[in-house]
Amino acid sequence: MKWPELLQQLQQGDIKALARSISLVENEQPGYETLLQSLPSSSPARITGITGPPGAGKSTLVDALISLLVASGKKVGVLCVDPSSPFNFGAVLGDRIRMSDWYTHPQVFIRSLATRGSMGGLHPKIIEITDLMKAFSFDHIIIETVGVGQSEIEIAGLADVTVVVVVPEAGDEVQTMKAGLMEIADIFVVNKADRPDADTFVKNLRLMLAPAFSKHYHEVPVVKTVAPKKEGMKELLDIILHQLQKAHGTEKKWWLLAEKAYWLVQQKRMKNIDKSELRKEIEAIYREQKSFNLYRFVESL
Repeated sequence: MKWPELLQQLQQGDIKALARSISLVENEQPGYETLLQSLPSSSPARITGITGPPGAGKSTLVDALISLLVASGKKVGVLCVDPSSPFNFGAVLGDRIRMSDWYTHPQVFIRSLATRGSMGGLHPKIIEITDLMKAFSFDHIIIETVGVGQSEIEIAGLADVTVVVVVPEAGDEVQTMKAGLMEIADIFVVNKADRPDADTFVKNLRLMLAPAFSKHYHEVPVVKTVAPKKEGMKELLDIILHQLQKAHGTEKKWWLLAEKAYWLVQQKRMKNIDKSELRKEIEAIYREQKSFNLYRFVESL
């Protein structure tokens, strides 16, 4: 199939064309860059990132958000980024199974992606795949990340609004959270808020977001939810939609584009560097010179 034909089918809402396009980009099939360069420059779809520590109930939360959006007639695209299998680099957790109610729903498209060793918790082709989703003209795109928790959280460079999900008993975990995770949050969700001490936890979380810690604390709502029971979900969705409206057309848009450009340039420049070849070169230098200086070697590259 020719790329213009595939793009046309994609923009006409052909779900098979979307799935095929994602696979072609994931596997870097010849000519995939031509498809990406032909994508429209704008889209009404806004991106909501859902991240946070493992076990916080992110997938259940996403499932509840899908339910509300579908009920209001919206078309929703979901990317679930899972840890990679060490054997085949496929997604391990399989969010499509956990969200099986939506697997064949005409208003919902769910795709599980593997991190493939990416350090920030996202798939190495997440930007390109997200832009394919935007070309399909979803009303909303939700990206759920692995929730690795380090400060280099790439979701902040991709999503218009970032939701950080935690649970009441994660007090110690939140206390030791790196500033990066705290700083990227546009909304904090305390999920499983029917558990003991939830109110105390929320109070402590708000104290952590005080001016001494965060310059934008007053802009970060803290929402209590019980996702399996859909409690607090309507309030959360209303806040997400409000924050998305604020994000549109603000300075953050330019930072988002700069982050994406930086990531893509980095990936392109690193494309021809192979770790196994590096190892061979290092071994050869060491055998020949009986010594090895890492910094001189890196400079030579």
